[in-house]
Amino acid sequence: MQNLSNISVIRDILNRYGFTFSKALGQNFLINPSVCPRMAELGGAGPGVGMIEIGAGIGVLTAELAKRCDKVVCVEIDSRLLPILDETLAGFGNIAIVNDDVLKVDLHQLIGREFSGMEVAVCANLPYYITSPILMHLLEQRLPIRSITVMVQKEAAARITAEPGTREVGAISIALRYYCTPKVLFQVSRGSFMPAPEVDSTVIRLDILKEPAVAVEDEALFFQTVKAAFSQRRKTLPNCLSSFFSLPKAEVAALLEGCGIPATARAEQLTLPDFGRLCNALHQKGIRRQDI
Repeated sequence: MQNLSNISVIRDILNRYGFTFSKALGQNFLINPSVCPRMAELGGAGPGVGMIEIGAGIGVLTAELAKRCDKVVCVEIDSRLLPILDETLAGFGNIAIVNDDVLKVDLHQLIGREFSGMEVAVCANLPYYITSPILMHLLEQRLPIRSITVMVQKEAAARITAEPGTREVGAISIALRYYCTPKVLFQVSRGSFMPAPEVDSTVIRLDILKEPAVAVEDEALFFQTVKAAFSQRRKTLPNCLSSFFSLPKAEVAALLEGCGIPATARAEQLTLPDFGRLCNALHQKGIRRQDI
């Protein structure tokens, strides 16, 4: 098998196929040989496991997953990479490439078709520009997967894994923790890529919860409440929620107090159970998800 972490080998392959990097697709290929084996191991690759990869690049991570797993299915949006992957992954018989946008693929159907009898996980080097939409898409579908291991921009990883009640927390932190437990695995420097991005990266793993972290009466309202609460970070919750849900500030303040939340609180000070109680209180008051 070719050394897909060797810059000269990569350049030769790309030149032979006339491939140029797409900024629109956020393409940066890994050239650090230690990263992908570590991602595969910490992502749970092993016998009896089926792995979904999002974006194959030239197949560096794909190959490491295929060495360890029973089967790997990679969803790759860039059709220009297909002939390259045919060459670089030619030695494997347990890889399937789906040329499509992961946000449009029926992943329930894909898992049922490709991974019968296997435990399933996701492992990917995600494009920075679409990290949050992909993660939320995977989680919202309630897929039968045990974990999602991804490499993301360092700053995005800090937001995703931030603990509720801390200054670093944001709407994405709370939304993801509803479905999973996030964990930082290791850091990856910008020099590990070709071409080198302008930021460093972090590999994180999201371990999927069997049940949501909090019980809410209206999931759509829960996520909208979280979004509204963080919409104006410097303002207190009565200001954020009253404008979003068209409620008097005094009414919102009373609602918060009834949930055991000070009316002077800001979104970053709330825990996940706080948001759950607040959502249920809004629902009981007759508030429903707003069409925006």
